[in-house]
Amino acid sequence: MSDLVTVLTGGVGGAKLVLGLCHALRPQDVTAIVNTGDDFTQLGLAISPDIDTLLYTLSGKADAARGWGRAAETWHFMEAVGSLGGADWFALGDGDLALHVLRTHLLRTGVRLSTIVANFASAWGIAAKILPMSDDPVATSVATDEGDLEFQHYFVRRRCEPAVHAVRFVGAEAASAAPGVIESIADPNCRAILIAPSNPFLSIDPILAIPAIRQALIETRVPIVAVSPLVGGTAVKGPTAKMMRELGMEVSAAEVARHYAGIIDSMLIDVRDPPTSLDIKHTRADTLMHTLDDRIRVARAALDLADSLRP
Repeated sequence: MSDLVTVLTGGVGGAKLVLGLCHALRPQDVTAIVNTGDDFTQLGLAISPDIDTLLYTLSGKADAARGWGRAAETWHFMEAVGSLGGADWFALGDGDLALHVLRTHLLRTGVRLSTIVANFASAWGIAAKILPMSDDPVATSVATDEGDLEFQHYFVRRRCEPAVHAVRFVGAEAASAAPGVIESIADPNCRAILIAPSNPFLSIDPILAIPAIRQALIETRVPIVAVSPLVGGTAVKGPTAKMMRELGMEVSAAEVARHYAGIIDSMLIDVRDPPTSLDIKHTRADTLMHTLDDRIRVARAALDLADSLRP
């Protein structure tokens, strides 16, 4: 059995797990399939928040205190935009602009997003494979009590305050998986496929909404383990628990497991979660990831669970 591992990820929690995997294993054995349903255009620039979070995290450039963006960032550009009456609700740091400007330029010249991401990762010495879920545009739309909101308008501009009724992924049905995505899922030498403790509805569902990816996950013989996004029965940060209540779901690891039914084989649950009954194999571990050691511990626990599923 090889140490090749594929992880479906998005957001800060997902990036933490990927970093843990890159320390628990050889980073070149780790493939991250990243949500791009968050991608959008702001001030004429192509923004890929989840991809950039992972690039910053794996290159050691992430701002650990804020949990997003670059460390030691400055904000002169946004101050200038605001002074001119421009839209300044989505913060673009001065250093952060480099990724957005270069990505926008390359996309306009016909370079695929997957190629751009691979080149960025190589330039920053990242050995892990970072694959956008698709090179085709997919846009997350959130149906709320204020009407349909584009993802970033819900998540950043409105700070997740509107009540959520449904989430749609515009363009997903017609989207193709990016190069390497299906291969990494179907590879019989893969040790495990992990679903990161990312928001199931906003970070993982956009990936699963691409038909070829969902079908590959259903058909693969590789063990699939989801790491529950809940710690102590609630979300550490972000709107996961709030959304579950608004969508008429109980806030529990069992409910998350039911949400992933047909895809996952097992789930890693936090030790602080209340007792629960799952129809699939599961184990418990401390899944809170404050430090690098925490991230490595969670990665190893998920891999151990995957190994236990093999005959």
